[in-house]
Amino acid sequence: MSAPDHADLTPDSAAPTDIAPLGRSAPKPGHEMTAEEERGSVDWAAIANDADFKKLLASKIRFILPATIFFLAYYFALPILVGWCPGLMKTKIGGVNYAYLFAFSQFFMAWVVAGIYVKKAGVWDTAAAAIIAKFKKH
Repeated sequence: MSAPDHADLTPDSAAPTDIAPLGRSAPKPGHEMTAEEERGSVDWAAIANDADFKKLLASKIRFILPATIFFLAYYFALPILVGWCPGLMKTKIGGVNYAYLFAFSQFFMAWVVAGIYVKKAGVWDTAAAAIIAKFKKH
């Protein structure tokens, strides 16, 4: 197969490819590097001992642990309430009882917890990138 007229030496195929072009002159972007190519570019032991990294881990634990406990308590509250308080859960509001309303609320609660987590994770990702950049060997 002969090389096409353009600089990309990636073989032509019937579908678009996610393979990096072979004829690139610039260095590989970070997201395309293999673990072996990245080895030694960051001092992970120094990061593990860094005060900012320890604050980041503490921040994650302060959110994840209570959020997980809340989620599990809310999730298991439905079967517990149905088992121990069936009269209460059978109480109707309009045409629907408390058990169905509670079950329906779990969908909203899961989305709210997920949304809050996504926002917090964005802050953590930014902090992690700053920590890595501080220790990255160029």
